[in-house]
Amino acid sequence: MLTGWYARKMYAWETRLSTRDENRVVRPLEWGFEWVAPFLEAHGFGDAAPDPDIVRDPAAAEAAMLRINELLIHHSDVFFGYERPTDFRLEERHPELYPTNVRPETLAKDAELKEQAAEGKLPKAQYLRFTSPERTPYPENDLVNARWFPAPAHKDPARPKQAIVVMPQWNADGFSHNSLCTLFNRMGVSALRLSKPYHDIRRPAELERSDYAVSANVGRTISACRQAVVDIRCCLDWLEEQGYEHFGVLGTSLGSCYGFLASAHDARLRVNAFNHASTAFGDVVWAGQSTRHIRAGVAAAGLTQDRLRALWAPVSPISYYAKFASAEAGGPLKRVLMVYAKYDLTFPLEYSLNVVEAARHSGLNYEVRMLPCGHYTTGETPYKFIDGWYMGWFVYRAFRALREEKAANSLAAQRASQKAEEEALSR
Repeated sequence: MLTGWYARKMYAWETRLSTRDENRVVRPLEWGFEWVAPFLEAHGFGDAAPDPDIVRDPAAAEAAMLRINELLIHHSDVFFGYERPTDFRLEERHPELYPTNVRPETLAKDAELKEQAAEGKLPKAQYLRFTSPERTPYPENDLVNARWFPAPAHKDPARPKQAIVVMPQWNADGFSHNSLCTLFNRMGVSALRLSKPYHDIRRPAELERSDYAVSANVGRTISACRQAVVDIRCCLDWLEEQGYEHFGVLGTSLGSCYGFLASAHDARLRVNAFNHASTAFGDVVWAGQSTRHIRAGVAAAGLTQDRLRALWAPVSPISYYAKFASAEAGGPLKRVLMVYAKYDLTFPLEYSLNVVEAARHSGLNYEVRMLPCGHYTTGETPYKFIDGWYMGWFVYRAFRALREEKAANSLAAQRASQKAEEEALSR
């Protein structure tokens, strides 16, 4: 009886939180071939782009997009590959909220921060900026933004420098997950809090929310995902230039999808914390409470859940579990944490459990933690502290293990060198 009461209370709370924003926009289905055409043409796949007459036929357009999807998955190393940026730079500015809702308390907080900045009471922060390898029609979106939280120099100069890229949830404001970054700093781990495509300072002026990251435009959603993945990898390039050796990624919700895809295609990401995850992109969009406006748009065009799942297969983690596992088997061990919520209405429980089963079946080195709340309620007291503990403790242990691994390898190499010298002298 108590369990049933708690579940009803949690579902009601979750529903209130996920339906309080009234600025979600229902947009019609668009195929968005123009968003993937530049990649196809640049990499010799131009023949896969459909003829304009085909696009006007829904059945032919869907079939063409599915053919493109097969190509993208088969050539995912190319699709999620990139040319290293040459314009990395740090800039200082006052942090801003960039709210994605119009609730009075949020707008008041935004105004308060701007007033503090104008009065010089809000400290400036450092931001890594560079041009994303994935170009879009929005210059502000293509200028990547990552708030830099450098850890203090350690007293042991031999200690390897370690860093983590943090990817907040969809429609996150400019302050989301900053507290996690400061927590990691206390562990001696630096953090780059990456603004996802179409988020905060990267959001086009025409939008109130970060709608273009996930929308009823199939191709634009694929493009946004590719951009997020290559942006993560570019952040690792910059960190390497700063002398960092060990890298991780922490993603929440949509950020966990981006983080998984990046790690599946980049062996440098050894520490992986996925906070709210799902196997198939389309399943969450179709069944999730917070994406009901997107489902309304695609369903009006006659799509079903199975068809939407297939249309977004190139940006679905399930398409790359074998790749993630093979990368782990052929290279350094990846450590993985998966956190899901029992009463999640945005990433329904069945899909979260599918993630765990896929990880088990793929032989990943993973840990699982379950939160006794939902998706939105994860950000509420006391659940945000439980979630923070799960992620913080995992990140601490995982990076510590990497330091121990390096020390052990160094000792083994030293002993091997000494043995070789002794054998040479004895001859």
